[in-house]
Parts: sequence; C-alpha cells; structure tokens
Amino acid sequence: MKRINLTFALFFVLIISSHIAVAQETNKQLKLTGELLTDQRFLLKKPNDWAWNENRLTLKLNKKITDNSKFYGEVWLRNLGLPNINSSADLYNKGIIDPYNLEIREAYVQLYGFLSKNLDLKIGRQRITWGTADKLNPTDNLNPYDLEDILDFGRHRGSDAINMTYYLNNEFSLQGVFIPFFQPSNMPVGIFANALNPEMQLPQGLTLKGFTDNINMPQYNLAESSTAGVKLKGFAAGFDFSLSYVWGRDGMPISAYNTFTPVDMTGGITINSDLSFYRTHIFGADLAGSIGGVGVWAEAAAFLPENEVIMTNDMSAMYPMSPVPVTQDTTVLKKEAYIKFVVGADYNFADGSYLNFQYLHGFINERGTDNLNDYFFLQYQMKFFEDKLKFTPVGGGFIVSDWNDIDNNYALVYVPSITYMATDNAEISISAAIFDGKGANMFANLTDYNMFMFKVKYSF
Repeated sequence: MKRINLTFALFFVLIISSHIAVAQETNKQLKLTGELLTDQRFLLKKPNDWAWNENRLTLKLNKKITDNSKFYGEVWLRNLGLPNINSSADLYNKGIIDPYNLEIREAYVQLYGFLSKNLDLKIGRQRITWGTADKLNPTDNLNPYDLEDILDFGRHRGSDAINMTYYLNNEFSLQGVFIPFFQPSNMPVGIFANALNPEMQLPQGLTLKGFTDNINMPQYNLAESSTAGVKLKGFAAGFDFSLSYVWGRDGMPISAYNTFTPVDMTGGITINSDLSFYRTHIFGADLAGSIGGVGVWAEAAAFLPENEVIMTNDMSAMYPMSPVPVTQDTTVLKKEAYIKFVVGADYNFADGSYLNFQYLHGFINERGTDNLNDYFFLQYQMKFFEDKLKFTPVGGGFIVSDWNDIDNNYALVYVPSITYMATDNAEISISAAIFDGKGANMFANLTDYNMFMFKVKYSF
C-alpha cells in the first residue's frame, strides 16, 4: 500500500514539475490528456448480482523534448472490483475495502533520425500494434494479451522493448522489435475467471476433489525469455499491406505434466498440474483498403510450435503396486503449422448508419488445426441528431465449434447499445450482453451471465 501511495505521489510531482518547466520554457510544452471512465455491470438474473465495477482515470503525457525526440507515457489509476471482506481484520485494510491499483501502460522515449535520417527508435514500455483487422488481430503477438475483461476484445499490455523502424521510402518501411523479458497474458477476473479454462475430461469412475497447479516460467536470459519480431510494411495498388515474423512464446500456459492422487475409496482424486509456455514461430500477413467505397481487410498468421507439446498424466499414486510407473502421454500440440485468419468489411451509408462484419477462424486461446472455431461478428449502428445519439440494434456474434453438430456446439452473443454524446467530450452509454450456447466454446460458458452495462466516459 505504501509503495503504491509513494509511486502515485511521485507521479503527480512529475506532472507539477513539468508544468513549472513549461512556464519557464514556453518552447517545450507538456501535453496532458486523458479520460475518466466508469464501467458498471450487473447480472440480469435475480438477485442481480454486481458483475463489474471499474472507475478508471487515464493520464496520457506527451512531451516533445527536441525536434528529434519525444516522451510518451500512459498511466491507469483504477478502482477495480468489489470489496472482498472475509474477516474483521480486513476492515483495517483500505486496499481490501476500496481496492485500487496503479498501472503504467506505456512509458517510452522516441528518437527520430537516430544514426540515420530514415531510422526512428523507441525505447521503453510500449504498445506495438500489428494487424489491420478490427480488434481481432491474429498477427498482433508482440505484446501480451490483457484478458482481464473478456468483453474488451483486442486489449494488450505494453512491453519493455527496443523498437526500430527504417523508412525505405515514402511507401515502404522495415520494423524490428526486441523484447528482452517474457510476460504472460493475464487471465480474466471476476465472473469471467473460468471463461478460458478448458473443460477437464476424466476417466469414467473418477471424481475431481481438488486441483492445484505450478507455473514453469522461462528463465530470464536472452535465450529463454526474449521475443523478437520483424515486419515489412508497404502500400501498393491502393492497399496497405505487411509481412511479419515473430519468434516468441505463447502467452497462455499449457499443461505439460499432471499428477493424479487418490483421496478416497470411491474414485475421488486430486490433480496437480505443471504448466509451461511453449516457444513458437509466427508468420503473418495482412492488407487493408477499400473497394467501391467498402472498407475491406484481411489478416492471417501461421503458428509453428518449435517443438511438439506432450502432456503426461502420471497415475502412479493410484496404482502403487504396479511394477512400472503408470503414465500416459498425449500429444496436445503437434509440430506443424496451424493458421488463424480474419476477413472483414465495413460501410458507411448515406443516412449515417454504419455496418461492420468480420469472420474469424481461431480465437486467441485456441491452438492446433483441429481446435480452431469459427466466429462471425456483425455490428449495425444508426446515428441521430447530428451523431450525438448512436443506436446499435444489432451487435454481437455467432460461433460454431463443430459444424457436424451445430445444435450442441454453438454460441450466440448479442450486445445492443445506445450511446449519447452529452457534450463534445462526455459520452454516456447503456448496453446489454446476452449469451446463449452449448458445448465447450468459450462464450457458451457465459450463458448464466447475461448482464446490463452502464458506462460514462469523459475525455480531457
């Protein structure tokens, strides 16, 4: 708690000091922008439990030091979650009664014309966005996914990186990125906590009584924890396009070794699972442009695991009299390429309405050719009163996880919304999220969490 308060105080001292510097040096200006967001959600099912409580202050600092350099920073100060009070001792801890956190999303220095007039350099924590699709980007694999809010598609955290871009000419550039430290994805919280957890299949007669796991992080050295990427970007025939390659690790752990331990005589067991992050090669391509006034985009990434991923189930404790260890090996990911891709289009009609469609093959948590599901996303938005009121009667998606048995392997997500611009910088929106489905699809796991959502965003 003291560390957070100290960091917060030092941050605002920096802001105040910068404003003083601005007053003294009018040719060097600090640009401070940001937004205040409140995001509240409750379940539609009685007794209407609160599903999400977030109050976020975003501060963005942009300072041009010289004509050839600048500093950029983005910080989130948040009250997130609900009080989790279990004993009277918790009443003495403000961090439990009123949970909040401070997060540095980005903080980097950018140098223009570094060593060469055509070379730009960024050093520090930064969000490196790759891909042309709308939020769903198979090629966007340098920064770890921020899956805290599973409904906020496409959110990533920043990475501490060295990022260089060389401009070959006005239409082509070559980008190289090096990230020395591996950062895993952070998983969903609150009611979404189990959304990405795969369904556990147990042999007949066994009942799971408890589960624990251990995470095996890669060692922090250049060979084990680093990530590198290169991207060629260009413009031709009216389309932006790029080719990319990433040598990194999957940010979501995969089970490598499971130990089964009996706890009673009726088939009850506990499982301890060792999880790890496998190394992979990712080859990407994307393009975006317009055809006859219709915006179009396509993006694809081929994932090639560096090694075959084997999961071992150790049941020796269940058969102590066996003369040999009782283990079972299963290949959960072959050393062969699998491709995720997305294609989409959007169109602005003469009456101001907007239509957006995307087809995605393979969500962020899916691996292997036989485990990639199909996602169809559609949004239709209408605008009124000079765009001050936006009504989205159609928004959401349809997901199929098995085309041979759609009735038992599908998910439907419906998210209608109304947004009102009270002022030029104040936005109020209300929406609902309705889930339906069957099977092991991620969104089918949310069928009991239909919710109402209320958001207010004030930009400054």
